[in-house]
Amino acid sequence: MSKRKNPHIGSSLDDFLQEEGIYEEVTAKALKKVLAWKFAKAMKAQRVTKTTLAKRMGTTRAQLDRILDPENTSMTLMSMVRTAAALGQRLDLDLGAR
Repeated sequence: MSKRKNPHIGSSLDDFLQEEGIYEEVTAKALKKVLAWKFAKAMKAQRVTKTTLAKRMGTTRAQLDRILDPENTSMTLMSMVRTAAALGQRLDLDLGAR
Protein backbone atom coordinates (compact mmCIF):
# COMPACT_ATOMS: atom_id res chain seq x y z
CA MET A 1 0.00 0.00 0.00
CA SER A 2 1.55 3.31 -1.06
CA LYS A 3 1.03 6.54 0.81
CA ARG A 4 -0.73 9.38 -0.98
CA LYS A 5 1.33 12.52 -1.04
CA ASN A 6 -0.19 15.76 0.10
CA PRO A 7 0.10 18.22 -2.81
CA HIS A 8 0.26 21.16 -0.40
CA ILE A 9 3.36 20.04 1.50
CA GLY A 10 6.05 22.58 0.83
CA SER A 11 3.67 25.17 -0.59
CA SER A 12 2.91 28.46 1.10
CA LEU A 13 -0.35 29.68 2.55
CA ASP A 14 -0.47 32.28 -0.24
CA ASP A 15 -0.21 29.50 -2.83
CA PHE A 16 -3.05 27.58 -1.17
CA LEU A 17 -5.30 30.66 -0.97
CA GLN A 18 -4.62 31.45 -4.63
CA GLU A 19 -5.45 27.87 -5.65
CA GLU A 20 -8.73 28.17 -3.75
CA GLY A 21 -9.46 31.51 -5.44
CA ILE A 22 -9.77 33.41 -2.16
CA TYR A 23 -6.37 35.11 -1.82
CA GLU A 24 -7.61 38.67 -2.42
CA GLU A 25 -10.63 38.27 -0.13
CA VAL A 26 -8.61 36.82 2.74
CA THR A 27 -5.87 39.42 2.31
CA ALA A 28 -8.40 42.29 2.33
CA LYS A 29 -10.05 40.95 5.50
CA ALA A 30 -6.70 40.53 7.26
CA LEU A 31 -5.57 44.03 6.30
CA LYS A 32 -8.85 45.57 7.45
CA LYS A 33 -8.64 43.77 10.79
CA VAL A 34 -5.13 45.10 11.36
CA LEU A 35 -6.12 48.62 10.33
CA ALA A 36 -9.22 48.63 12.57
CA TRP A 37 -7.09 47.33 15.45
CA LYS A 38 -4.49 50.07 14.91
CA PHE A 39 -7.17 52.77 14.79
CA ALA A 40 -8.73 51.43 18.00
CA LYS A 41 -5.31 51.27 19.67
CA ALA A 42 -4.58 54.91 18.73
CA MET A 43 -8.01 55.98 19.97
CA LYS A 44 -7.44 54.27 23.30
CA ALA A 45 -3.93 55.71 23.70
CA GLN A 46 -5.23 59.22 22.99
CA ARG A 47 -8.44 58.71 24.96
CA VAL A 48 -10.50 59.68 21.92
CA THR A 49 -14.12 58.55 21.79
CA LYS A 50 -15.90 57.52 18.61
CA THR A 51 -18.06 60.62 18.84
CA THR A 52 -15.02 62.89 19.12
CA LEU A 53 -13.24 61.14 16.26
CA ALA A 54 -16.31 61.37 14.04
CA LYS A 55 -16.49 65.12 14.73
CA ARG A 56 -12.80 65.52 13.90
CA MET A 57 -13.39 63.74 10.61
CA GLY A 58 -16.57 65.63 9.79
CA THR A 59 -18.54 62.40 9.49
CA THR A 60 -21.25 60.55 11.36
CA ARG A 61 -20.77 58.08 14.17
CA ALA A 62 -22.46 55.43 11.99
CA GLN A 63 -19.92 55.97 9.21
CA LEU A 64 -17.09 55.78 11.72
CA ASP A 65 -18.52 52.52 13.06
CA ARG A 66 -18.29 51.09 9.52
CA ILE A 67 -14.70 52.30 9.24
CA LEU A 68 -13.78 50.70 12.56
CA ASP A 69 -15.65 47.45 11.82
CA PRO A 70 -12.92 44.84 11.21
CA GLU A 71 -15.30 42.79 9.04
CA ASN A 72 -16.26 45.64 6.70
CA THR A 73 -13.72 45.69 3.85
CA SER A 74 -15.57 48.24 1.70
CA MET A 75 -13.72 51.20 3.19
CA THR A 76 -12.26 53.70 0.72
CA LEU A 77 -8.66 54.80 0.68
CA MET A 78 -9.81 58.33 1.46
CA SER A 79 -11.67 57.10 4.56
CA MET A 80 -8.54 55.31 5.76
CA VAL A 81 -6.37 58.40 5.20
CA ARG A 82 -8.91 60.73 6.90
CA THR A 83 -9.23 58.43 9.91
CA ALA A 84 -5.47 58.19 10.33
CA ALA A 85 -5.07 61.96 9.97
CA ALA A 86 -7.79 62.62 12.57
CA LEU A 87 -5.73 60.50 14.95
CA GLY A 88 -2.51 62.36 14.12
CA GLN A 89 -1.23 59.38 12.15
CA ARG A 90 -0.13 58.82 8.58
CA LEU A 91 -1.23 55.89 6.46
CA ASP A 92 1.63 54.17 4.64
CA LEU A 93 1.07 51.57 1.93
CA ASP A 94 3.67 49.18 0.62
CA LEU A 95 3.24 47.21 -2.57
CA GLY A 96 6.11 44.86 -1.82
CA ALA A 97 6.84 41.86 -3.99
CA ARG A 98 5.25 38.54 -3.13
